[in-house]
Amino acid sequence: MGQENEQEQRAKDFQRYRITMQVKRTFSLIGTAAAGSVDLKGRSFLTLKDFSSEEIKKLLWASGDLKHRIKHEKEYLPLLHGKSIAMIFERRSTRTRMSTETGFALLGGHPCFLSSQDIHLGESESCRDTARVLSGLCDIILARVMSHSTLEELQKEASIPIINGLSDLCHPIQILADFLTLQEHYGSLSGLTVSWIGDGNNILHSYMATAAKLGVNLKIATPKGYKPERSFIQEAQRLSKEHGTQFVLTSDPMEAAHDTNVLATDSWVSMGQEKEKEQRSKDFKGYQITMQTASVARPDWTFLHCLPRKKDEVDDQVFYSSHSLVFPQAENRKWTIMGLMVSLLTNYCPQIPMLKF
Repeated sequence: MGQENEQEQRAKDFQRYRITMQVKRTFSLIGTAAAGSVDLKGRSFLTLKDFSSEEIKKLLWASGDLKHRIKHEKEYLPLLHGKSIAMIFERRSTRTRMSTETGFALLGGHPCFLSSQDIHLGESESCRDTARVLSGLCDIILARVMSHSTLEELQKEASIPIINGLSDLCHPIQILADFLTLQEHYGSLSGLTVSWIGDGNNILHSYMATAAKLGVNLKIATPKGYKPERSFIQEAQRLSKEHGTQFVLTSDPMEAAHDTNVLATDSWVSMGQEKEKEQRSKDFKGYQITMQTASVARPDWTFLHCLPRKKDEVDDQVFYSSHSLVFPQAENRKWTIMGLMVSLLTNYCPQIPMLKF
């Protein structure tokens, strides 16, 4: 009789254990688990200048965690159930739109796409009024805009988080995808060297605000007259000194490529610069990334491009080579925007071990 009671008690204890674990799992799924020492809930994401090393690492960790749990473990994580996002697009995009729409929906939320034909932003309705209206209708705004000042005004007037989906000044969500891709490929980031060969544009600005915080050296080659903005050069120099990394600014692509791990570039002619195409093509002569460029890089070199790509910027031999990470990089736009949105809207705590940086 006593043995039967003991077995019954063990069965009850085991059942209690299962219920407790299920409760813990449920709370984790809805994003209510403690976020640890880094709490980003309620923050806006306009530029990586505003985020510390630990905060950027937390975003990458959350992104890697969601990728593992959803893609590889096939878990269903409705972390954003009942929430909605307004997606303002003054500039068209494949990756930003698809990654945000599918990512938000996959997390149980409702994405609302607003093109320039759907919204009155800055025309018949002020940016100020738009920010206040959308604050009452959704939980977060992602805006892909022509001018960074539009984002700053949205942030000033909105009572919900604002995400920079791209501006003329920065493209921070792209850089999260780039560094997650490199972390996955190399196993860690600290000590890597990224060489940017091309225009001193918004993507480069975001690299300059981030690389040193992750222990990454940054070498930049731009044609004369196409340097990044002075404020970002000064910030990169300061961060490099603070974190003990290398920062090089040159006009020689081969100098930048020498002994590097990562070759990166972007479009020489962005949207709104079509009239400059002929002049830019002349000015960027010699800046195409080829196997000759890669010949002075390290044997483990890789290539990144945010896409869409033109052959003037990188030839097929590099772009479609085994060294190219452009398609995993594009996919990671989805996982990093998901990690970002979850981090800004919930107290979600990643379940996988901390990524190695």
